[in-house]
Amino acid sequence: MTEKSKILFEEAQRFIPGGVNSPVRAFKDVNLSPLFIREARGSKIYDVDGKEYIDYVLSWGPMILGHCHPEVINAIQRAAERGTSYGAPTRLEIDMAHELAAAFPSIELVRMVNSGTEAVMSAIRLARGYTGREKIIKFEGCYHGHADSMLAKAGSGVATMGIAGSPGVPAKLAELTITLPFNNIAAVESAVDMHGADLAGIIVEPVAGNMGVVPPKSGFLEFLRQITHEHGIILVFDEVITGFRLAYGGVQTMMNIKPDLTCLGKIIGGGLPVGAFGGRKEIMEKLAPLGPVYQAGTLSGNPIAMSAGLETLKILRKHVGRYESLGQKTEALCEKMKNIFSQQKVPVCINRVGSMFTIFFTSDEVFDFHSASKSNTSQFRRFFKGMLDNGINLAPSQFEAAFVSFAHTDEDMEKTIEACASIVKSFS
Repeated sequence: MTEKSKILFEEAQRFIPGGVNSPVRAFKDVNLSPLFIREARGSKIYDVDGKEYIDYVLSWGPMILGHCHPEVINAIQRAAERGTSYGAPTRLEIDMAHELAAAFPSIELVRMVNSGTEAVMSAIRLARGYTGREKIIKFEGCYHGHADSMLAKAGSGVATMGIAGSPGVPAKLAELTITLPFNNIAAVESAVDMHGADLAGIIVEPVAGNMGVVPPKSGFLEFLRQITHEHGIILVFDEVITGFRLAYGGVQTMMNIKPDLTCLGKIIGGGLPVGAFGGRKEIMEKLAPLGPVYQAGTLSGNPIAMSAGLETLKILRKHVGRYESLGQKTEALCEKMKNIFSQQKVPVCINRVGSMFTIFFTSDEVFDFHSASKSNTSQFRRFFKGMLDNGINLAPSQFEAAFVSFAHTDEDMEKTIEACASIVKSFS
């Protein structure tokens, strides 16, 4: 920990619960105190003491172009000069709606909100309002934000902190959430047989990113589409992380699956707070002011966030062919690290999809939260600290994803491999 970070953390704890405004930032899972960041550019972040780190957190995913991309910053500056918030409609919101509908064939109407949590919360309310049913199915280890209905057996920070659910969530509300193992078709069949008439929706991360990266098994997402269609259940894809990260139209476009509702965030704000949910017209028209399902937000469609997001998406759309090369770059990095671990006889399972990956310290395949939970978190802590000491910034939890951006260079990759080799060699 750097000296200035230590001073700032002590001060922060006087005024902020735990000294942080989001729990995973506290570094509790790695038994360290957090770094405080001064600035970021390209593939690098810099702490308050000026130390440079190659960044694989990327603000938990959205900085796919790299930090402080000049065209995005210019768009933000131009928007700010016209005012920071109007609480009224703008052309920018229409442009964003056009962009999202063009990228996601499943989205016929879309509503902007201010975070991924808000997008999921609103989509769940809409699914309940549309169907007149109350129960929801989610999957263990999939984190969909901190709305009450979604905290049961969630991943991400909830897993890091060892919190099964959360005090403050009414038991009667928690009972409406049915939590099943990810990738388990039989469990879904059984739950639908038992609760089908009461099920409003099934929500899933099509590629899980909040128990670490866990891809769907062959046929799993297709099965969810089929069974929800047969039983009149709303299928919700949470693509807050994967939307525009794995492909321009998200996982659903890659796999040619149309969910009923889609939740988005992260990249569509270009690094600013934003979220969105959209889907079939007949469902979305149940939202106020057209329908009875209420949802609102003063800052929804904020002009600065829309400007940053539109510029980011414009750049991605122009270079959509680069997604494949970004995935190849990430694959090469993961293969080299896998070889290092293998040579030193340190058991790991590295899961990768596109430009997302997680190093699980386990010899077993990781395909759901139970298998992810077998990871040796003590070894992860040692690896994390060693990499940080060598200027490589990873997420401070075994149960998170790492991300590669278009700004990461071959030199960044080589430095990462060298750091990995040095750390893993010390394990033996």
